[in-house]
Amino acid sequence: MDRVKIFRPSDFSSASIKQIAEQADSDYTLIFTRPTELKFVNWGLERMVQVADNTSATMVYADHFNGKKENPVIDYQLGSLRDEFDFGGVQLYRTSDFLAAVAGMDEDYQFAGLYDLRLRASRIGKFVHIPELLYYELDTDYRTSGEKQFDYVNPRNREVQIEMEKACTAHLKAIGAYLEPKFKEIDINEGDFEYEASVVIPCKNRARTIADAIYSALHQKTDFKYNVIVVDDNSTDGTVDVIKSFAKDDRLVYIAQDSSYHAIGGNWNAAIHHPKCGRFALQLDSDDVYSDENTVQTFVDAFREQKCAMVIGSYRITDFDLNPMPPGIIDHREWTPENGRNNALRINGLGAPRGFFVPLLRKINFPTVLYGEDYSVVLRVSREYQIGRIYSVLYFCRRWAGNSDAALPLEKVNKHDTYKDRLRTWEIEARIAMNAQE
Repeated sequence: MDRVKIFRPSDFSSASIKQIAEQADSDYTLIFTRPTELKFVNWGLERMVQVADNTSATMVYADHFNGKKENPVIDYQLGSLRDEFDFGGVQLYRTSDFLAAVAGMDEDYQFAGLYDLRLRASRIGKFVHIPELLYYELDTDYRTSGEKQFDYVNPRNREVQIEMEKACTAHLKAIGAYLEPKFKEIDINEGDFEYEASVVIPCKNRARTIADAIYSALHQKTDFKYNVIVVDDNSTDGTVDVIKSFAKDDRLVYIAQDSSYHAIGGNWNAAIHHPKCGRFALQLDSDDVYSDENTVQTFVDAFREQKCAMVIGSYRITDFDLNPMPPGIIDHREWTPENGRNNALRINGLGAPRGFFVPLLRKINFPTVLYGEDYSVVLRVSREYQIGRIYSVLYFCRRWAGNSDAALPLEKVNKHDTYKDRLRTWEIEARIAMNAQE
């Protein structure tokens, strides 16, 4: 098609994008980001150009086939800042807008050139998703969702992530959503609590793993009083019997939810608003365990020393039997005091285990959802308050077939990604408004 010139960059560096710009002399510039063959359905490219013409879009992208399998993608929005946002392999730019975006590229990125282009282009005009299957491509990454989800924190990708963070931070400054490292203070002794800390374990149908989690939580050594709150959301597989087997320990608080909808967020809310909840609520998922007997003490010490509204630790990926698995230790080095609250808008996860200052958490609450409830709270906390860090391993995250995110179908992945993008959109809008008032 004469109105479109197609390019396949050799890499995603700034230099490669600028080389394309030097040759972009048609109405539209198509960048194909896959190493495999591109084939359009009949009149597929013409349809993309037609939609771009009709909508005056800066960039259009479309659903497609991955081999013979349908591959729908999701709508782009203000909060779609993830550098791995899946447009598919085809990005069709209006050349005038493409050249304007490239003209502003003042950084020489080795890895983040295409990401920088996308962010700059999104400030020029809208990105339009065409929910039609318009081309064929072949994705060469056959891993499950559970295997892919840690790519962005793999230590081997650290150099790449540093560049992505720099590009995203520049974008946030450009749209007025960047936050300086200035934080509200909290009164760490606020409130009257019987317990200094509570380990919170929400669960549903975890008969195989809940005993390990509870045992791990109850066998902590502390110089303060703590308890363990287990919230069961209508399990039917024998989980309740396992929980009750620990009933002789008076530190165990068992909350049985009624039959209405609670989800993970609602289960957390039940725990933090319970009268026996401690000053600090510490996460432990129902199929994981703490790394040793000092985790609870380490958390509370960090709260006291760093005077933060929230603390995020580090964890090790293991198999079900606690044998280490790649990528190993996940320490979320992107959570720096200087820029962590901004970089949180780029990444899809925020580290574990998490500890919360309950007086503040009771004002914020978790959204009543099955996925992303923690991400929502962390974004909200980080808008105003410092989040502390512990870089030693506090937690073993067990990967096994029973994990809720082990092998999600594409429809569920898209639903999750859309929700997190929506959370980021709301947070960006709130930060822009907050900055405008200062």
